[in-house]
Amino acid sequence: MTPLEGYVEYQRREFCKAVECPVQLELNALEEGSAGYEEKRLECKERCRFTAHQFHHWLMDKGYIIVRPER
Repeated sequence: MTPLEGYVEYQRREFCKAVECPVQLELNALEEGSAGYEEKRLECKERCRFTAHQFHHWLMDKGYIIVRPER
């Protein structure tokens, strides 16, 4: 799927990097695909230190919009 003309898509872990999530900082230091990386990734996925509320407000503050196809 391509972004709407004149807009950019959210990049994977952009929020995590912007808020300097400690788990993200550890992920940055690990080799992608390594056992340690996958273990940290699982921690990120299952026990995120931030709430959906925080993420949503960060998106709004950065000017992101959430869209979906009409069906």
